[in-house]
Amino acid sequence: MTEVATARRSRITPEREAELYGAVLDLLREVGYDALTMDAVAARTRSSKATLYRQWGGKAELVAKAVRHSKPGGIGLEEIDTGSLRGDLHALTLRSDDCEMEQNSALMRGLAMAVHGNPDLLQAFREHLIEPEIAEFHRLLQRAVDRGEVAADNPASGFMMHMMLGAFVARTLLDEQPPTQAFILSYIDAVVLPALGAPVD
Repeated sequence: MTEVATARRSRITPEREAELYGAVLDLLREVGYDALTMDAVAARTRSSKATLYRQWGGKAELVAKAVRHSKPGGIGLEEIDTGSLRGDLHALTLRSDDCEMEQNSALMRGLAMAVHGNPDLLQAFREHLIEPEIAEFHRLLQRAVDRGEVAADNPASGFMMHMMLGAFVARTLLDEQPPTQAFILSYIDAVVLPALGAPVD
């Protein structure tokens, strides 16, 4: 039974999957999560609802995986290894240009309310987005500890994700401007690295 299900779920090519995720994100920006329907996704992508449900199970999982797929920093973080924590965080930031950062920031703000009002979406986000990113950041930080850049008992280590996400939220909330590469890079050097006790140069 499991083998059959896996075979069915693997029929969509990576290119088609990326196309579907792009359409889902476009619809999210247009109508928001609550008004997004699988019918609309099927129509936009010229797919059958049966295919969508077979591949993703439902709207929550589809949206969570689409957001995960759209985040360059959230995919293949393990591939980044510049030899320093500063280099790793800068390389991660430079994976998204300013336009992508603005779009992702606006999308996440819109989804924040939906996540807290929808247990299925919250669970999907935890499973497919939050927990994998926390694990990847932990590996990145552990390498810095192993290199001697960050003390293993540094109390700020447990707040690394909070600091990184805080930059995106605070930029728009306090400055009424979208996050940019320049802003995030300066934030990393002025806030994140000093808090972790890591070298800034």
